[in-house]
Amino acid sequence: MLEKFLNIFRIPDLRKRIGFTLGLLAVYRLGAHIPTPGVDASKLAQFFNQNAGGALGLLDLFNGGNLRKLTVFALGIMPYITASIIFQLLTVIYEPLAKLQKEGELGRRKITQWTRYVTVLLAIVQSFFIGLTLTNTQTGETMITISKGAFLPLCIITLTCGTAFIMWLGEQITERGIGNGMSLLIFTGIVVGLPRGIADLYQKARTQAWGGFTPIAIIILLLTMVAVVAFIVFVERSERRIPIQSAKRMVGRRMTQSNNSFLPLKVNSGGVMPVIFASSILSAPMLLANLSLFGSGPLRDAPYIGAFFKLLAPAEPLYVLSFMLAIVFFAYFYISIIFRPDDIADNMRKYGSFIPGIRPGKRTSDFINDVLTRITLVGAIYLVLISIIPMFLMGGIHFNHLWLVGHFFDSLPTWTTNGLGLNFYFGGTSLLIVVGVAMDTVQQVEAQLIMRHYDGFSPKSGRIQGRRSW
Repeated sequence: MLEKFLNIFRIPDLRKRIGFTLGLLAVYRLGAHIPTPGVDASKLAQFFNQNAGGALGLLDLFNGGNLRKLTVFALGIMPYITASIIFQLLTVIYEPLAKLQKEGELGRRKITQWTRYVTVLLAIVQSFFIGLTLTNTQTGETMITISKGAFLPLCIITLTCGTAFIMWLGEQITERGIGNGMSLLIFTGIVVGLPRGIADLYQKARTQAWGGFTPIAIIILLLTMVAVVAFIVFVERSERRIPIQSAKRMVGRRMTQSNNSFLPLKVNSGGVMPVIFASSILSAPMLLANLSLFGSGPLRDAPYIGAFFKLLAPAEPLYVLSFMLAIVFFAYFYISIIFRPDDIADNMRKYGSFIPGIRPGKRTSDFINDVLTRITLVGAIYLVLISIIPMFLMGGIHFNHLWLVGHFFDSLPTWTTNGLGLNFYFGGTSLLIVVGVAMDTVQQVEAQLIMRHYDGFSPKSGRIQGRRSW
């Protein structure tokens, strides 16, 4: 294994790509130590400690702690993800945009350019509301050290430029580095917070935070994390292989032989994107609940819309149900974008390939679509389980708020509905992102090695042995 790992540094192009990626990730982490001017750090930290279990805690997890400190990268990559969701939805329902996407590289460049513009616009709006929230609180005490008139434009310019720079970093990593740049930025933000999460867990174990149940809770947590990681690796490597047979055909003067191959369809082709999309969508109402306008207090305390925000609070049954449905929806939506059964069927017919027992053309497309629909449902259920079960262990699910059956859950131990009070770092969403992005990056590195006739990391790669010296 050490020899295979050293092969990475023996390939100049791969070595440069990995070094470039690590360098830009270091620049991204450097921005986590540059605060936005005019913010009272102590009052902001107190505000986050009071709202750590909700949307702010989840967004702070994705941003690598930048939101808690309100650094120049406080908005993170979430505006770009939201803009991407908007344009991917529009390509389905808006025909001119769908035609533009089918024009090839030129059309995709135009859509990418428009996505950047919308990202900047969303960053301006979000930074404006963040500035309002910091300058208007329910108690009338602001969290800034300068005047409101000077802080609002300064906050908007700083956070918007930070988001644009992060977007540029992600695109550069994708084009000139290794792996998906946006996913790696989120991955980095989560990983840097793991030591803090481990220290918090150690503190809870030392102080017996859960009383006599503490040792059992620690064991359950560790076993759950190991089981979740193993389950993620198993499902991420699972695939449905559709057999494909190629007929004999003339290529120049030569008659090619018929051969058998397969079309691999991954159980979870969308990866972590459905969970990130669902989290991004559901974070919007939770962030609005903390918004304070014109000194009137947070919107969650408003007489009419406050009840709606309470129903969509984390761990509430309506929030959990909405989160599950959003994951299922985005799992099917994302797979419909990256897989085109009609295009696959047309390409198979052009090259004289067919699925045994299935007629080429429309029948082949329908067969692939049916298989894809069934395995996507399995993948969506897998994402729901990975996201909900650790959420239950961390913050619980407030079944005691349900009508008719609430009194039954009130009689159970408190941790069954309120959870164990752990950080987001031990949640299924964070584990899924970390494991999924790590596996995807390793697979891309392995593909680069195999392409240059080196051994891959997996023992069954079966490729040519790499040269031991130049």
